[in-house]
Amino acid sequence: MTTLSEYTTLRLGGPADSFRTASTTEELIAAVTAADAAEEPVLILGGGSNLVVSDAGFPGTVVLVDSGTVDFEEAGVDETGESVVLVRADAGVEWDPLVERMVAEGLSGVEFLSGIPGRVGSTPIQNVGAYGQDVAQTIREVLVHDRRTGRRRRMTNAECGFTYRDSVFKGDDRYVVCEVTFALHRSKLSRPIAYAEVARSLESEAGARVPLELARQTVLGLRRGKGMVLDPDDPDTYSAGSFFTNPVVTVEEFATVRERAAARLGADVEVPGHPDGEGRIKLSAAWLIDRAGFAKGYGSGRARISGKHTLALTNPGGATTEELLELAREVRAGVRAAFGVDLVNEPVMVGVSL
Repeated sequence: MTTLSEYTTLRLGGPADSFRTASTTEELIAAVTAADAAEEPVLILGGGSNLVVSDAGFPGTVVLVDSGTVDFEEAGVDETGESVVLVRADAGVEWDPLVERMVAEGLSGVEFLSGIPGRVGSTPIQNVGAYGQDVAQTIREVLVHDRRTGRRRRMTNAECGFTYRDSVFKGDDRYVVCEVTFALHRSKLSRPIAYAEVARSLESEAGARVPLELARQTVLGLRRGKGMVLDPDDPDTYSAGSFFTNPVVTVEEFATVRERAAARLGADVEVPGHPDGEGRIKLSAAWLIDRAGFAKGYGSGRARISGKHTLALTNPGGATTEELLELAREVRAGVRAAFGVDLVNEPVMVGVSL
């Protein structure tokens, strides 16, 4: 019996009742269809980098998506005058090697998403993003298998319902992502820098464009410094990446957070917050966690906060899923008590919940 801890970056998760590998889209659809016909629960598994799986495992069929085709199509010139290339990638394609290839090919649009673990199929589900860039900005369409109708369907960007770290796919198992098409620009330069930390690292300004490879290497350096690039020799990378999303609050709620922060940390404290473009404020979950008393390396058990970044919960070795969740609940309760903000988990929970 296959143990799912072997397939998750947290190295957590019990056994699967049944385990299948799909090397093509046809095999993926066939495996899901067969499990549905048998009325068995189905778990679609990619790189396992965004999953928290129960210690009891999964009582059904786990399908490992291992399809690997990538195709290119020249798509003319857009309104900015830049050439557009459509990149169609199977769900099982490893994400960061694809980003590396896009950068080498001189295709701009995903360079700031370098170093993110996992596979292509998970990117639209989570609307994967980092450093001011997310996949919703470049996804043209997603080929899915609709388990309700039994048919394939191509969904446009608008139909995917992308919002911050969310989409119509998240929390709903109706659609199986089979293929993603990205519209990238043929350019030697990155998309405009949209993240202050990246701009500082490059000694540049927001809105500037830099060589693609420089953008990629800068982001990889930032991620490594936070333990966010998988490294078998670094226990801090045995995580699911950012465990909590950055909270988005109203202007009134932000004022309350600032009042609580002033009372707790001093009147001159500055609470980091950035407009989300829709009249609300996006807070820093990492800042809230740290200022609520959970520093890097926090934890007395086998599950700990990363020694490099307060937003990552890690399993340095020997922890259980329940121990990790106990730590997550402690952090969530502490932030709520300190600032009145409820943190929401970013990884997908399988057989467990906070």
